[in-house]
Amino acid sequence: MKFLRAAMAASLLAAWAGQTASAATGNVLFNGTITATCTITINSNGTMTVSSNLQSLSSHNAGGSAGSAQVDTTGGVSLSVDPVTTTTVPASDTTATTWTPTFATSGAQTIAETGTATALTAPGTSTVAVNLAGTKGGTNRFSAGNYQATVTLRCE
Repeated sequence: MKFLRAAMAASLLAAWAGQTASAATGNVLFNGTITATCTITINSNGTMTVSSNLQSLSSHNAGGSAGSAQVDTTGGVSLSVDPVTTTTVPASDTTATTWTPTFATSGAQTIAETGTATALTAPGTSTVAVNLAGTKGGTNRFSAGNYQATVTLRCE
């Protein structure tokens, strides 16, 4: 009887050992969401120079230069410049100045110079040239001294 039990156990064990396990599969899903976004990196500040009639202080005048920034975006955003709110002028300059910021882009998006908010529809990297012009009206003139104005480039 012992021999019979051992033989049956050995045959069952052999039968189970010869069978392979069934294969199983499962799918793992991945989801991702990218919201419309952009980043701004300032490359260089701009320089304003005065016109010969002393009524324009601008990055467009001879010897002036635009500020430069890099914008990286997914698209679906708007690029703009805010009105100038922060200026430093010499104490001797007591007349009003009208400040006009503008920008233009090249790269993933090409925008001709404008001061108006403009949609960036394509994803990628664009180089932005930021200009600023200060003007005096009537008989008013810029006086000697240091001038500084801040232009805020906005991407939203």
